[in-house]
This record gives sequence, C-alpha cells and structure tokens, in this order.
Amino acid sequence: MSSTFGRDFLSSIVVFLVAIPLCLGVAIASGMPPEAGLISGIIGGLVVGLIGGSPLQVSGPAVGLVVLVFELHQEHGMGALGLIVMMAGLLQIAAGLLKTGPWFRAISPAVVYGMLAGIGVLIMSSQFHVVVDDAPKGSGISNLISIPQAVFNGIFPIDGSPHETAALIGLLTIGVMVGWNKLRPESLKFLPGPILGLAAAAAMSFFYTLEIKHVNIPDNLLAGLGVPALQSLSGLLELKYWAEAAALAFIASAETLLSVAAVDKLTAATGRPGLRSNYDRELMAQGVGNLCCGSLGALPLTGLIVRTGANVRAGAQTRWSSVMQGGWLVLTVLLIPHVLERIPTSALAAVLVVTGWKLVNPEHVKKLRAYGWIPVFIYGSTLIGVVAFDLLTGVLIGITLTIAKVLLKASRLGVKLVTHHSGRSDLYLEGSATFLRLPALAHALDKVGPKVQLHIHFEKLAYLDHSCLDLIREWRMAHEENGGQVVVEWDRLVQRFTSTKA
Repeated sequence: MSSTFGRDFLSSIVVFLVAIPLCLGVAIASGMPPEAGLISGIIGGLVVGLIGGSPLQVSGPAVGLVVLVFELHQEHGMGALGLIVMMAGLLQIAAGLLKTGPWFRAISPAVVYGMLAGIGVLIMSSQFHVVVDDAPKGSGISNLISIPQAVFNGIFPIDGSPHETAALIGLLTIGVMVGWNKLRPESLKFLPGPILGLAAAAAMSFFYTLEIKHVNIPDNLLAGLGVPALQSLSGLLELKYWAEAAALAFIASAETLLSVAAVDKLTAATGRPGLRSNYDRELMAQGVGNLCCGSLGALPLTGLIVRTGANVRAGAQTRWSSVMQGGWLVLTVLLIPHVLERIPTSALAAVLVVTGWKLVNPEHVKKLRAYGWIPVFIYGSTLIGVVAFDLLTGVLIGITLTIAKVLLKASRLGVKLVTHHSGRSDLYLEGSATFLRLPALAHALDKVGPKVQLHIHFEKLAYLDHSCLDLIREWRMAHEENGGQVVVEWDRLVQRFTSTKA
C-alpha cells in the first residue's frame, strides 16, 4: 500500500469533492434529509469500497434512483423505505451468490440509455422548482407542465423576493460549473465544477445574508432518519414490498454493473489492465452496503460512473482511494457540519439540473442510430414510459420491446425461388424457418410448377422448426407423386435440425 498511497490519497480527495454535492443533492431530491445521503456515501466508501469486486469503483447515493426512492418514500414513509432497501440488499446478495452478475451486462443499451434519459428529464423537471425555492409537484408530467410557472415565479415580480433570489443563486451555480468546465487550467482540472459552484453560492448567501432555504444538518445524524422499527419487519411478508425491492435491486444492480464495465475499460485505457472486476463479488458487496443503508434509514447506493471515472482519471491505484473518501465524509460530518449548512438548497438543485441534463445526453441517440431506427424507438419508448408512468414501467416497456425485436429478428426468413427455362427451380432458404414464417415458405412452394425439378438449398438456414420441416416433407411427397422431383439432402437436413431421423 505504501507505494501507491500518495496517488490513492490525492484521488480520494478529488472523489470526496465530487461526492459532497451529490450526496446532499440526491438526498434532498429524493425527499429525504441530507444526512441520509451522507451516510449512504460513508457506507459506500468504508463498507462497499473495502469488500467490493471492482477495486476502483466508488459507491454512494445515485441520481438514477432518485425517482424510485422519492415514490417509495412518499407512499410508504421513511421506516418502510429502509426495510425495502434492506430487502433489495438481500436480493442483490442472493443474485451475487447465484452468479448472475454478468447477466446484467446483457441489458440492451437502448433500454439503459432510455431509462437514464427519463430519469434525467424527471430530475430536471422536479429540481427546476427547487431552484426557485418552490416544492416539486406530484408527478413528472405535473413538474414538466408547471415549469413555465416556475420560471415566471423566478423572475416576477422583480422585487428581490426569496423565489427570485434563489433563482439567481441557482443561475450563479450553473454559470460557475459550466464556466469552470470550459475554462479551467490543466493544473487545476482535479477541482470539480459542482464544488466550486456550491462554494460560490454559499459565499454569496453568507456575505449578503440571503433569506433563502439552506441545507440543514442535525448534530445527531441518525436522529432524523427513518430507522426501521421492529414492527415494520412485518413488511417482510408483504408481496408488494418484495416487488418494489426487486425493482430497486434490479435498477441499482444494472447501474452498478454497467459502471463496472466502464471501469474496466477505463483502467485498461490508462495502463492498469490488471485491475479486472469480479461482477458477482461487486454485486454482493452492493447488497451488503444496501443492507447497512436500509438498517440505518439511509439512501440506497449503487456504483457511480461519474465518481468512479473521477477516481480512475485522478490516478487511483487501489481500493483504498474509495475507502479514504468515505473517511473524508465522516470527518466532514464530525468536524465541520455547519459549513455544509451554508449551502443554499437552490444551488444543490442547480447541480442536479446539470446532472439531469448529462443523463439525457443526446449523444446516446446518435450512437443508437448507427444500429438502425428500432433501438432509437426502444430508447424513446423507455424514456416516455419513465416520465409518463414510473421508472419500473418504463424499464419494462423497454425490455418488452427489446424481446419483441429479438423474436422478430429470430423469426426472419429469406425465401428466394429462382425458376429456370430448363424445367429446374432453386429454392434458397436463409435465416430462421419457424411457424411464424410458414405462410411465406408455403407460398414459395406453391409457386413451383408441376413436374419441375426443385433444388432446395439450406446452407444458410440457421433454424428449422418442426412445422416447417413437416411442410417441406408433405410438399415433397405430393410433388413427387405428381411427377415432379425434389433434390435435397434430406437426411442431412433432418439430422441437422432434429434429434431423430424421419
């Protein structure tokens, strides 16, 4: 550890600076107290960072879970939410023990990008209201529809009202973030834009004594959390709780393991190919982390691509970078909690608005378009489903459409009949001959004239089911009885696509 301590130490500070605004912002956006995000970040560093299967992965409260956590919090309350997070952790541990980790990588990018874009839209639309010190509305659609009213409240009347002041602080935060990302010198690239934006907002609010909402950190971090009580354990018998826990575990695991895949690419690109990840171990570590978070009433956690990317690019060499950033969060809470209370909530909301826009990322559509319009359609359908209904419904819509696409592609059959003047015809089959394509095959065979010598070519045939095989057999017998001839390697055809000879 001594040979890598220096790099890990510096990397941990960079990750810590990125983590502070997101831990606080994600908690507030989820309808939870800010300490719920801080505790989740601490557990992500000290627990998951120590036992995880991806050495450079950084875990903590995720923007991608904001929408689902907010809905669960509103419906069940903090105590039941903690129990659901614990149940999700148990499911993740079981999934890791069953070696399902690599399967999460099979989720279509169109679904993942659509899910993230939908979450981004919901975060932007809800946090737009918080930027003007207003409260988010009841649903994603309501938040979108009421954005013009929020803009109006942030501008008029021009009298220095709290709404207007909060909006200016939010704009200041965004301006600093965007300006720093464009103009920062190479020697200071380790300083993240969000922390500078929050520092500017906090300084402005402090020096001008602005009457706007600020972050509130209690002296006892656990005092305001919904730690599950013994009576809430009855929820373990509720099927609905398990269904919600499964949705939470699925989304958290997918986001984590997609981040792991990105980490492996980053480490290989930066000359650290030996740091390969163990997907199942990482999944179990995330489950242990969520078990701890749920038991303390904190936010659920996932692996985080933004913080992990910052960790890798800052030169981290071992898992101790993530562990140390968890330690910095502990020291911040213990030694300087009141410094965090200088941060205006409108500034945190502004950070999340920018983060939401990054989740939408129009570049994803360009990548999907290279594979055709169907992935773009799946992306758009998932996005709309997440915004119009809820996160789980949107993801299920995307997965259903992806399965339908696979089935459609798997059942595609190319049938080409070539007729020659010599009295010979050639039938070329390519793709998958299933019962879904039987009418097309039958139509081609019906076009073959009587007493014609038909040659059937099946070299490019990937699959032939029983219904199509029977059709060819029966048509062959009828055609030969009428004086025709069928040339086909029948035994090889039958042997290739069945377990017994006909």
